Amino acid sequence: MLLLLLGIIILHVAVLVLLFVSTIVSQWIVGNGHATDLWQNCSTSSDTVHHCFSSSANEWLQSVQATMILSIIFSVLSLFLFFCQLFTLTKGGRFYITGIFQILAGLCVMSAASIYTVRHPEWHFNSEYSYGFAYILAWVAFPLALLSGVVYVILRKRE
Repeated sequence: MLLLLLGIIILHVAVLVLLFVSTIVSQWIVGNGHATDLWQNCSTSSDTVHHCFSSSANEWLQSVQATMILSIIFSVLSLFLFFCQLFTLTKGGRFYITGIFQILAGLCVMSAASIYTVRHPEWHFNSEYSYGFAYILAWVAFPLALLSGVVYVILRKRE
């Protein structure tokens, strides 16, 4: 049981790290001397950042920013609730609240990455730009967050 709990906590912390990195790092779109993320656009040359300016104030970009932040909040809250329930839940109880918050975190990150993908259809056909590693990490965090949420819902507390 202790190894199972340790594995669940490691999976949850991995999801949190993926969410933080994908939200903060400026690598959602890269190419042609530019790197773009949710917060700023930077011009680069040979791995040196020269100029950064704020991203546009489009409503769709603000919704992506908000849902990524919500996913982090839900995931942190889920981890906190897991530790609280671990010590207060009765024997045989399930971690429903923890699982629901983690599933919400997964759905938020999926919504953010989907909106970001849909709003840039011209980049799919343009070979100058490509999606960066932070964008890919957001998509990797989605199934892992859903998986950990489902594990929390299935998990029963034992002595």
